[in-house]
Amino acid sequence: MNNVNPSIMSHVSIGTNDFEKARAFYQHVLASLDIHMLMDFPGATAFGRYYPEFWVQTPIDGNPAAVGNGTHFAFVAENKAQVHAFYDAAIAAGATCDGPPGPRPLYSDAYYGCFLRDLDGHKIEATFWDESLAPAANH
Repeated sequence: MNNVNPSIMSHVSIGTNDFEKARAFYQHVLASLDIHMLMDFPGATAFGRYYPEFWVQTPIDGNPAAVGNGTHFAFVAENKAQVHAFYDAAIAAGATCDGPPGPRPLYSDAYYGCFLRDLDGHKIEATFWDESLAPAANH
């Protein structure tokens, strides 16, 4: 692996009102996508494959965590089976369905994903982009 981070962002953080439950939830669910806990501090945990890109934490200001309307967090799956594994792990861990695994032709014929609400109500997604169905890039 080269030392260039392939992400376009350093990281994203979401707030939780029950840190221990949220950390356990994401540790279980993200493992289905080969994403693991990389850093762990009191009240804050970072997940990623190589870099700490997704943080779950208690809000720094001490106020209750809130869900952002129109905000969701999408995780990359390597294939359709991982989308299903993510969905199944999340449901088993207490998430609620917000769109079961399947194609999303509205986005592209190449797009396959699922949507859920985590324990705090944040919208999360696992998505697989099937290059064989993707339109040719115009670069």
